[in-house]
Amino acid sequence: MAKKSKKRFSPEMAKSGRPIMAAVAIRDVNDKFSSYPSDGLTPVKLARIFKEADAGDPFRQMELFEEMESKDTHLFSQLQTRKLAVTGLDWEVQPFSQDETDQEIAAFVEEQLKELDGFSDNLMDILDAIGKGISFQEIEWEYRDGRVVVGNIEYVHQKKFYYDTLTDALMLRTEAFPGGIPLPENKFIVHRYKARSGHPSRYGVLRVVAWMYLFKNYDLKDWVSFCEVYGMPLRLGTYDATASEKDKAALMDAIVRMGTDAAGIVPSGTDIKFIEANKQSSVDIYERLARFCDEQMSKAIVGQTLTSDSGGSYAQSKTHNDVRKDLTEADCKAVMETVRRDLIRPLVEFNFGVQAHVPYFVLNATDTDDLKETAEIVNTLAAAGLEIPKSWLYKKFNIPAPEDGEETIGPSPAVSGMAGTGQPGMFRGLKLKADGKEADGQQVLDRLEAAAVEQSRSFFKQMMEPVLELVGHCDSLEGLQEQLKDEKALRQLYKAMKVKDFDQLVEQVMYVSNMLGRMQDG
Repeated sequence: MAKKSKKRFSPEMAKSGRPIMAAVAIRDVNDKFSSYPSDGLTPVKLARIFKEADAGDPFRQMELFEEMESKDTHLFSQLQTRKLAVTGLDWEVQPFSQDETDQEIAAFVEEQLKELDGFSDNLMDILDAIGKGISFQEIEWEYRDGRVVVGNIEYVHQKKFYYDTLTDALMLRTEAFPGGIPLPENKFIVHRYKARSGHPSRYGVLRVVAWMYLFKNYDLKDWVSFCEVYGMPLRLGTYDATASEKDKAALMDAIVRMGTDAAGIVPSGTDIKFIEANKQSSVDIYERLARFCDEQMSKAIVGQTLTSDSGGSYAQSKTHNDVRKDLTEADCKAVMETVRRDLIRPLVEFNFGVQAHVPYFVLNATDTDDLKETAEIVNTLAAAGLEIPKSWLYKKFNIPAPEDGEETIGPSPAVSGMAGTGQPGMFRGLKLKADGKEADGQQVLDRLEAAAVEQSRSFFKQMMEPVLELVGHCDSLEGLQEQLKDEKALRQLYKAMKVKDFDQLVEQVMYVSNMLGRMQDG
């Protein structure tokens, strides 16, 4: 079956407030062609291209950046490394809160993203902004089973966009609208990478390394020319002042032939000298300049040079990897914000309304070694008596908070370890007996009671918060009495009281007391 042609976009569609199903940045046959601005690139030409971009038309700058990636293998490798450091990470959609509706929205969004073909490629296209400063993708919305869903996400080349000379607003130039149109809302994923401050046309790192690319390009051309004659002596011909033009041409032809045939004839009265040159220093200068340019580009793209080269010690490489990790974390934060703003937000608003909470798109950039070190620090601080919010721990370790009644693993918070022991405080008496040190049963019970009372303080405070809140809202004792007479209000008050931790504490105390009594009887 032939594929159904898509509707043509008109500016009126952007005013409807509904998802735009028509394609906006329509591909045409001219998209694959380029003016190839890198051909014959000179400092004057490069400066002219940058001035055009600063004036609002980045067309040739974006074409140049594309060619730079395709022509320079080191530059391509460094940009690819920077991008893959992000696209290789696991991602998930986290709800705005633990509310049931927010969890439902997050589940819907995650399902939509996982159903997309090539979403990892879309992330790679988003990261194209690292080099070029900005990247664009068009969202193809569809209706499916009564929902607005993402049918596809298409990459759009940056050369189709420009900045209005009067308002500096970002405009889209297409075959249907050569004069340009404003970007329709909720239709494009626009990611900006701000490598430095200033106008957006100067954001990308390729703008920074363009001069190194140019100097390296000159160097390589001279190096290749040098390699063509490497090992050959300089052939210098001399002729008499009375030599005719025909004799001069014959001499030149003979010199050229000697470079390939190692044989030739010259007219009478002419001479050819072979001059040996020290070429080793010339080889070094070409290589040193090329390596210097590569190192400067590596510093701009990945923040260092060691991991892009084979030199350097392991300790130095570890230090430099930490610097690159900072860049990866910054890239992740920027991508997460863009995906949430330009893709997830309209998807949620189209299906759940503008009042719905937008879930978070999360890339897990945390190193497992970092988590292990953090866990050790948390244990040390907790043993020292520092109070650490559970919500921070769940967020730091990317672990969802358990719901009421949900099965969990790990020790109960009611029996957290005492400082410096590594054992639950209420079991300390049992440990003394297990170590062969006899302890009086009553002393053990006293310690158990003291530990339980200490543990229960925070639980009582948490449990009584709804009661204290009710008291705070009442103007008098009579008003409070009337509130407590209402059976329905009492039921709601009891439901609001968090008794789970206190119940677990009581269960643990009763269990230990029972076991202690059995051991004493035995």
